[in-house]
Amino acid sequence: MYRWLRVVLAIASLVSISFSGCSRSKDERDRAQGGAGSARKLRICLLPKTKGSPYFTSCAVGAKRAADELGNVELIYDGPTDGSAAKGADMVDSWALQNVDVICVSASNPTVLARAMRKAAGKGAAILTWDADTPADAREFFVNQATEREIGYALVDALAGDIGGQPPTGEVAIIAADPSAANQNAWMKHMKVRLAEKYPKLKLVDVKFPGEDQKKAQQQTRDLLAAWPSLKGIWGISSVSFPAAAEAVLQSGRTGKVYVTGLSTPNVMKKYVVPAGSNQAAVVKSVVLWSTEDLGYLTIRAAAALAGGTLKKGDKTFDAGRLGTKQIVGDNILLGRILVFTKDNIGDYDF
Repeated sequence: MYRWLRVVLAIASLVSISFSGCSRSKDERDRAQGGAGSARKLRICLLPKTKGSPYFTSCAVGAKRAADELGNVELIYDGPTDGSAAKGADMVDSWALQNVDVICVSASNPTVLARAMRKAAGKGAAILTWDADTPADAREFFVNQATEREIGYALVDALAGDIGGQPPTGEVAIIAADPSAANQNAWMKHMKVRLAEKYPKLKLVDVKFPGEDQKKAQQQTRDLLAAWPSLKGIWGISSVSFPAAAEAVLQSGRTGKVYVTGLSTPNVMKKYVVPAGSNQAAVVKSVVLWSTEDLGYLTIRAAAALAGGTLKKGDKTFDAGRLGTKQIVGDNILLGRILVFTKDNIGDYDF
């Protein structure tokens, strides 16, 4: 009798040890995955189109600020220095193999990046896009500067005002980036609508695609100036093409005759808006953008919330920390404020 009791107790002891071991293993898995009670930081990767660009560098400043505020985020910021989508996709692949928590992508080529993003999602990473989107099936949310319509309309209104006249009249052109860039294609669609509805005497004569190549953007601007001697205005709708177009017009000697506007940071464009000589005409009268630091900040806030389960499909608003409550339209988290820099206010901004 006692012998059987000892056997039962021994078996019970073994079962207890076995379950205890399973419990410790689960706890270890929870810690490895950032589960409840874990002190492990979330690893959030931020991929710009082009690392080293002043635009994306200023976005990274805001991203770091959000990571520092949250305290539980390890921010990994990296990207191709030449704007190569293939190199960006390789980085996404590498991060997925490292089992990072969230990958945030600004897509120079949505098709190329989306393939890598889908693979990364299959390995367990949460995926966001920011600044430039991909197909919706490759990510969970898009952190968007503003609606495409707001950006497209603001660009057209700015150049029409710079050219002047009632109504503004003349030939205009666009220097974009990659022909597959989803955000720029959406902006251009709304730009064309705005031109037709409000400025029918501004004629869009050409669109150029230099990619993320500043020298090529300058050369394409020179080609436009040669092909269209009566050209009145140019939009540079990337942070690379805008300063390149402004420099090409400045060097051409057609300052005051051809105006350039577009999307870039105020620090990069300041010398074109406020010339060194007080009697010199400005190549650029207006710069359209948003707070790039806020865009980076919002992206990391959204990424951390997505990883933590407080940002979910179907949500209509999002608590973005110091930025307050942001609207979610569909799966777009909207930063939602367009800025226009002119000679009167560009000195008030430092990014």
